[in-house]
Amino acid sequence: VQGEKLVLTLGLSHAVELPIPKDLTVTTPSATVVEVKGTDPQLVGEFAAKVRRARPVEPYNLKGIKYRDEVVRKKAGKTFVTGAS
Repeated sequence: VQGEKLVLTLGLSHAVELPIPKDLTVTTPSATVVEVKGTDPQLVGEFAAKVRRARPVEPYNLKGIKYRDEVVRKKAGKTFVTGAS
């Protein structure tokens, strides 16, 4: 959190900056946890969705941003068949 912006380093070529709405409080207790709090549940949900949209979880390596209670099912990768041409 820098001032009124949330700056996320997500492994991209640039840092992702999201402006924090005035009615919300955003804290980062650790480097991998972002807490969004506020009085309006709709606004909290919208901002949390914006944060998640910056890098959604991909199902093969389970990397990305997810909600604390979200369960993501891992997909199996391609299988290697020996002797195939």
